[in-house]
Amino acid sequence: MLDRHSGVALWRQIEDSLARDIGNKLLRDRMPNETELATQFAVNRHTIRRALQALEARGLVRIEQGRGTFVQEEMIDYQLGRRTRFSHSLQKQRLAGQSHVLNVKAEAANPEICQHLAIATESHVLHIEALDIVDERVVGVCHQYFPLPRFQGFEAFYTSQPNTNLALKAFGIEQCQRKSSRISARLPESGQAQLLSQTKFQPLLCVESVYSDANSQIIEYGITHFTGDAVQIYLEAETF
Repeated sequence: MLDRHSGVALWRQIEDSLARDIGNKLLRDRMPNETELATQFAVNRHTIRRALQALEARGLVRIEQGRGTFVQEEMIDYQLGRRTRFSHSLQKQRLAGQSHVLNVKAEAANPEICQHLAIATESHVLHIEALDIVDERVVGVCHQYFPLPRFQGFEAFYTSQPNTNLALKAFGIEQCQRKSSRISARLPESGQAQLLSQTKFQPLLCVESVYSDANSQIIEYGITHFTGDAVQIYLEAETF
């Protein structure tokens, strides 16, 4: 309830009330629209708009033209290290992460994939497409490529426990390490934007990585497109 005789502006009281709800996780993802909030607090939309602008200035929400206002979730630190993957970063931050497999197929690799995996042109690979989900929010679309015939049957291990490290261990590969990574930003394709529940004008964080086994044999090339407002890259000099 608002105190109209406190001397504190109504928009400021609404800002503080919404900030408390955000801090207590009572408000998540998309906020109620201005009309709904105006009805809830019994004020006009201009007052609500000013409160939301103040929340945006504090970094608690983001206002997307034509889409609405969204709670700005805490960024996920993805630590790129020789032996760390995205799942390790989630565990370190005590976040609930999982992968949802969309598609698994054997296919002829294009020249770029062959180059990354150091395999002959027109070789075949196992292609796994999956979603990275954190606290029930899709934050990334991942494509992983494993050389065939070495990884024939790997999909059985991966689909039963969609975690690359665990699947590799179950497949007999106890140790793997990041050989290289490339980070870039790009606009999403329409399908990616839909999977990530964002507009096609919001840039994605693209992370391409090559992994090798204990014998320095390349075993995987992966490319993940993360939504840019959820994931940030974290590097430490001693991790490489």
